[in-house]
Formats: sequence, C-alpha cells, structure tokens
Amino acid sequence: MSITLTQLRSFLAVMRTGSVTGAADELVVTQPSVSAAVTALSREVGTALLEREGRGVRPTAAGAAFAPFATDVIGLLERGTSTALEAAALSARELNIAAVTTAAESFVPALIRSFSEAHPGVGLTLSVGNREGVFAMVADHTADVAFVGRPPRDERIESWPVRVNELVLIGAPDDPFVAAGPMPPADLDGRAWLLREPGSGTRTANEEFLADHGLGARTLTLGSNGAIKQAARAGLGISFVSRDAVAAELEAGLVGAIDVAGGPEPRHWHMLRLAVGPARPLVDEFVDFVAQA
Repeated sequence: MSITLTQLRSFLAVMRTGSVTGAADELVVTQPSVSAAVTALSREVGTALLEREGRGVRPTAAGAAFAPFATDVIGLLERGTSTALEAAALSARELNIAAVTTAAESFVPALIRSFSEAHPGVGLTLSVGNREGVFAMVADHTADVAFVGRPPRDERIESWPVRVNELVLIGAPDDPFVAAGPMPPADLDGRAWLLREPGSGTRTANEEFLADHGLGARTLTLGSNGAIKQAARAGLGISFVSRDAVAAELEAGLVGAIDVAGGPEPRHWHMLRLAVGPARPLVDEFVDFVAQA
C-alpha cells in the first residue's frame, strides 16, 4: 500500500468542504490535483471513499469509516514533529488546551495560570467551544487536552473526573420562587426557560430535566453563559447553569437560586485526551499537574 500524505490531506479537505473546488481552495492547489489524489487514495484503499451529491460530494460509508484513521495519521505526524523539535530544543514547548464555555469561564484559567507559573517555558493556548466543538478539537488532534462536562463515548478518547460540577437553577433575584423553599418540578410548568445553543452540554441537561418531568416551557436560546445570566437577572426566564459559572453572581445577589426537587444530580468536570498514539511528555506533565491540583 502506497498511501501518501497528499492523498490523505486532499481526502480530508474534500470531507471538510464538501467539494473538490473547496478542497482545492483550502489547500491552494488545482482541482485536478485534488481529484487525482482522492482517486489514487480510493484505489489504494480498494473502494470508493467519496460519491457525488448534487453539485458536491459526500463520503461513502467506507469513506466515513476511513476518515478518523486519516485524521489520526495526519495529526500524529504533526504531533510527532512537534515532539521531536521539543526534544531537540529547537522549538518552544507548546500545549493546546480546549474547554467548553462554562469551564473556560470558571476554573480552567486558574489551572492554566498555576501550571504556567510552575512551567514558565511552556506556551499555552486555550480554545473555547461547545461540547461538540471541543470533542472535535480533541479528535482532530487540534487540542492536546480538554475540559468538558460529560465525556464522549469514544474508545479513542480517555477521560478523568477532575472536580464536581453542580448545576443550580437560577432566576431573577426577586423571582417569587427564589424564596419559596423546596418545590416540586410541576410548579415550574409553563415557565420561560433559558437555553444555551445546540451542542451545549448545559442545554442538554436543561432539556433532559424538562423532558423527565413532562414540563412545558417557553424557551429562549442564548449563545453564552454571560447572556444566560443577564437574561435571568432581567427576569426573562430561569435556567440550570453550573454553579462554577454563576458563583460570583449568586454571592453578589445579582441572581437567585431556586430550590427544586428532582434537579440534575451533581456531575463532574472531566479532562480528556486522545488515547491514540504515544502521549507527549508535556501532556503527561499537564495531566499529572491537574490531577494533583
């Protein structure tokens, strides 16, 4: 088998863009060269990896199954190059961290600061996204480690719980339910509910609570924890959010906590990394540091 990196990069670029034209633009090469590379790759694998769909292309079942392995090959080679340069002291040590929005806005910056103070020669980058986006960064080898609520069911990714993640139901400080004491979920039926964007783990937790208790709700979708907190403070609705994300506002009395029976059980924040290929020593250092923090 004589698969080349050019073939793999061309195939993955077509997967990302949905067309040969888009892949050629992304890779800054000609369309015929992309087509030739993908055709050669399909020949090496022994089956078609892409098929036409309207004016674009889509992966065949074989192509979809092959893509994660192609991603791993490219990602591991890039990581291997970085590790070799680090070992040769030709490149500064770099660590790419990803985190879901809530984690990035609460406890992760403090961890990064502490690690940076203990390892002053390391360059640290933090990328923020929703749960699905962070999983993609880990799977694509873009992020060395990541912090999320619930880890994915993916044998390629290993995870560890790092701290308790309690969800609290918040509303306006003068919401009558704030001072009402423990209440049954049924009392929340018909309330306006504030939700994060699709793909957010917090949104999923809210939707599961509503479904589990058969509650009807008027929903308002907002794109960040900050927007959720401001909307709750203004009396636009209620929402379960991580206590880590709203601790300061609760302490200052800017929002109130509603005590409701049957709320989501406390979960854990998890740290993730790929289990594919050898781990970089720097990643091991960071994982050990967080485990001991």
